[in-house]
Amino acid sequence: MKTDKELKNDILEELRWEPSVNAEQIGVEIKDGIVTLTGHVNSYVEKWAAEQAAQKVSGVRALAVEMDVKLPGPSQRNDADIARSAENVLEWTSNLIKESIKIKVEDGWVTLAGDVEWEYQRREAVGAIRNLMGVKGVSNNILIKSTASARGVKAEIAEALKRRAIIDSQKITVDVQGADVTLSGTVDNWAERELAAHSAWSTAGVKNVQNNIIVSF
Repeated sequence: MKTDKELKNDILEELRWEPSVNAEQIGVEIKDGIVTLTGHVNSYVEKWAAEQAAQKVSGVRALAVEMDVKLPGPSQRNDADIARSAENVLEWTSNLIKESIKIKVEDGWVTLAGDVEWEYQRREAVGAIRNLMGVKGVSNNILIKSTASARGVKAEIAEALKRRAIIDSQKITVDVQGADVTLSGTVDNWAERELAAHSAWSTAGVKNVQNNIIVSF
């Protein structure tokens, strides 16, 4: 098991290795494997990349993000411009139905609402907005319309975990209530925790996933 000092050094190295992140602007605080990222970044996509980099490091039990997005002068845009760009990029995203997602922009923060069929569509919508110039953050309020019966969802998730080589899949408990799934149990690292959640979200009929899995060492 890594000490907090070792974990901090590994995260700092991972941030320095990530080309889309200016590691000098980001602070890392660790307590009992709980990581807090602080500081200022120049774009929302850089903030997101920093979060992803930290989560890749073995030993991270949980992540708190206290970074601020401070846009440099050339990246400043008014909310109307951002809204128009967001509308255009979503319209050209092939896996989304036109007008299925509503956009609101306030002080550079984009809120997405509406209905889609699958979780991957929610992720694609956010991914498209994340890279737009001037965006400071994204709130994903898009809902999933459950078009399939939740019957058999538990078995499908269990099979998906086996296919995706989560060795400790027997330690993961899947509880299904209607179209809502709750995951609990323990895994060895953050990547397995995320993979379990992805397996649940990729199952037809799932509308919500509560990931209560604990990373243990």
